[in-house]
Amino acid sequence: MAFNLHSNEDDVIMEINTTPLIDVMLVLLVMLIITIPPQMHAVAMNMPTTTPPQVIKSPTIIYIEINEQGRTSWNGQMLSREEIQDKLNALKTSNIEDQPEFHIKPGKKTPYKYLMSVMAMTQKSGFSKVGIIGNERFVQ
Repeated sequence: MAFNLHSNEDDVIMEINTTPLIDVMLVLLVMLIITIPPQMHAVAMNMPTTTPPQVIKSPTIIYIEINEQGRTSWNGQMLSREEIQDKLNALKTSNIEDQPEFHIKPGKKTPYKYLMSVMAMTQKSGFSKVGIIGNERFVQ
């Protein structure tokens, strides 16, 4: 059996068959067309407005210190409980825009009842911004 290597009827075609390449390109093009629209959806964003931001005013801070004997001071001035109650009533009736903050600082050995009586006075007067400061010295 001999092969005829030089036949004129069935010559080897030396060109690339582009039909499969075109099919693959069409499939990729269809996939691209299908996947692009979800990427184009708009995302709602809260953009800043053109109005300038309002200036935030720092609140008035009132320091109340209580020593171990129960004596209280209002911003460094020693006052009795009645005088503190009078100052709280005067603040309540004054026309202030923002409520002041009360920072209460008890002494290291101040009994709890003195601290709670001052906190109760401020809260009964209608002030809700009451806090205890100086607790970091008790951390071990």
